[in-house]
Amino acid sequence: MIRAAIFDMDGVLTDSEPVICAAATQMFRERGVGVRAEDFRPFVGTGENRYIGGVAEKYGVVLDVPAAKRRTYEIYLELVERGIDAFPGAVELVVQCRESGLLLAVASSADRIKIEANLRIIGLPWKTWDTVVTGEDVRNTKPAPDIFLAAASHLGLMPGDCCVVEDAPNGVAAAKTAGMRCVAVAQTFPGAKMTAADLVRPGLMNVSVADLVGAF
Repeated sequence: MIRAAIFDMDGVLTDSEPVICAAATQMFRERGVGVRAEDFRPFVGTGENRYIGGVAEKYGVVLDVPAAKRRTYEIYLELVERGIDAFPGAVELVVQCRESGLLLAVASSADRIKIEANLRIIGLPWKTWDTVVTGEDVRNTKPAPDIFLAAASHLGLMPGDCCVVEDAPNGVAAAKTAGMRCVAVAQTFPGAKMTAADLVRPGLMNVSVADLVGAF
């Protein structure tokens, strides 16, 4: 019986992927390295350490990743204040989950500074959620299951009590390894890349509470 909905943030609740990509690209450019948006795709959902570090490895760049991440977040926070939007259906689905009695969590591989900014701007602030787990709270980020297992633990639930909403293959893999139900939304990657999920929907506005709890 599903008792909690655990949402990834970037690519699920809000379309912030282009913004972090632009920020990281600018950070690399400041260091004299020209990178492309597609270079970051394999690392979507893995947290900014791997997001930045993986691209640095691809180009053979020796990078102080913590310093590079700080600069990337400085740029990101400037860009994101100009506005990002919740995906259509995001706020409504969260409200419906709450009204249905489900516990609510965000489990994102991003750092707290980015999560707080995003949730505030899209109208689902930190206080909306029963727990929020960040990439800084776990040893291993997605595709490892740690972040979802931590969310379940914080909620006082077993993994099988939880359904994860994800948008990336790394996140789907993490959810299934954790032993959780997973509903994927094809908002960042094609649905064909997320067939390991229990259910794939075109977007969040196509997801219902019944989809999350498996009541078909």
